[in-house]
This record gives sequence, C-alpha cells and structure tokens, in this order.
Amino acid sequence: MSRPTLEQVVAAIADTEPLERACDRLGCDRSTLVSVLLTARSEPAPASIPKAPPATQSASFATPAAVRQRLAERPAVEEPRPVARPGRATLYSDGASRGNPGPAGAGAVLVLGSGQQVRLGRFLGVQTNNVAEYEGVILGLEKALELGVRELDVKADSMLAMMQLRGAWKLKNEGLRPLFAKARELSERLDRVTWSHIPREQNAAADEMSNRAIDERM
Repeated sequence: MSRPTLEQVVAAIADTEPLERACDRLGCDRSTLVSVLLTARSEPAPASIPKAPPATQSASFATPAAVRQRLAERPAVEEPRPVARPGRATLYSDGASRGNPGPAGAGAVLVLGSGQQVRLGRFLGVQTNNVAEYEGVILGLEKALELGVRELDVKADSMLAMMQLRGAWKLKNEGLRPLFAKARELSERLDRVTWSHIPREQNAAADEMSNRAIDERM
C-alpha cells in the first residue's frame, strides 16, 4: 500500500472523526479547520499568533509560545514616577513696612535644586520693618518644610535677622522674641541651615513679593 498524502489523511479524519470539540476550542467552524490543516504544509509560519480563544475557554489550551506572544502584545503601562523631593534649596526672604510701623508684607522666594522657584507673599497688617523681615523668613521656612527640603541656605538683606538667627548678635527687642523662636524652631526641623546677609540688590525677587503682599493684600 502506498504512503498516503497529508491531504488524504486530513480528508479521512474529517470524514470519520468528530471535529466539533477541536472547533469549539479554536473558535472556528469545521470547514475552516480542515482548510487550515490542508494548507499547513505549504504555507510559511504565521508572523503572529492567531487571536486567543474566547475567554470562556480553559487557559490550559494556551501554548507557552502563545502566552509569551499575548504578553508581548499587551500595551505598555508606564509606572508613575515618584515625585523627587528637593533635598537642598535656597531661600531669599524680605519684609516691607510703609511707615515703619505701617502696612507691612512678608516676601519669600524658594529656589529648589531643580531651579524651580516658589514665590510667596503674606500681608501682615500694620507692623514694623523688623517684624516683616522675620515673617519673611518664617514664610519661606514653612514652605521649605512642606516641600520636603532637608538642607536650606537662607539669604536676606536684613543684617539684624540674619545675625541674630546665626547667633552672632543678641536679641534685645522683646517684641521680636516670639518670631525669633518660631524661625529657630522651624529651622531645627531641617538637617542643615545657613544664614547669610546679602546686599539689597541681590534680593530683588523677595523684595518684590513683600511689596506685592501689601498692594494685593495677599
């Protein structure tokens, strides 16, 4: 007896064997299944795995190659990047009082390590210039802690506030003592703080914010 061809074998199976179960698993009809088998020998391998069977079918019928293909075809999901907490920043602070005492405002500009600037202003009502200067420092310290800053360089054109907070000058004005204590308490929550006196022209941004606080009642 001569060796049967693949077509003859498939035709005999199709005529004598129930193919409904295989069709159910593959999600196709009988004629499609036979057609695929008859052309399998002459056609090149498909570039991609055929669509998976309906979800109601058992996952045990999926081959390892099909599983890998399905995973590869899944859309990439980008994990949310953690927000970088600024480790170090520079604080420029200032205060303004029109009349001393008079309408007063505190201003602060926080420059983060990324270069981003956070500008702040707070209207203080009628206060002295020295009170406004301390309030500017406190305003900036509070925001730095809120943003997770751990190391801070504080710069202001108030020599009084900077020298007192540094510990170089004694605090003689009892009216400033609560503000001094508040600024020190906030600064001690950080890992490192420096206090630097700078010329007024280097503090223009903080000066602008302290005056805006008065004009706009921020």
